[in-house]
Amino acid sequence: MSDNVVWLTQEAYDRLQEEVAELQGPVREAIVARIAAARDEGDLKENGGYHAAREEQAKNEGRIAELQTKLRNAQVGTPKDDGVVEAGMVVTISCPGLPNEILVASREMMDVLGDTDLMVISPATPLGAALYQHSVGETVTYTAPNGKSFSVVIKDAKPFVG
Repeated sequence: MSDNVVWLTQEAYDRLQEEVAELQGPVREAIVARIAAARDEGDLKENGGYHAAREEQAKNEGRIAELQTKLRNAQVGTPKDDGVVEAGMVVTISCPGLPNEILVASREMMDVLGDTDLMVISPATPLGAALYQHSVGETVTYTAPNGKSFSVVIKDAKPFVG
């Protein structure tokens, strides 16, 4: 999977579109109004309100750009049910210290899942990369961030249905 491709359910995709609309509309307008009000106060060098509003504006614009990139690169829908691990799959694994079931997806899926025991891992993480494109029955090895290697048995891989 390309590092840029993000798998999302339709619900997650729609939620991200709504967030972009909110950030580009009411949130952006409120920030611009705060900047204008602070600018009217005079000396900008020592105007804490102005600098705080400009910082907030930069963060808002950064989040908009991030979300637009994710939406542009989104893969929406259900992956093939062929037992091969890819984004959008719930994978049952056997590995000490890890949950039995994980969802291979982006962090944006965590909000959609709500109250669930599924752990979400990105295909870009060490575990996600090790599992990616491997099939049910295979054993893969990955190196955790602490430098230790672990073997993981893929017991099952089914498309996520939310």
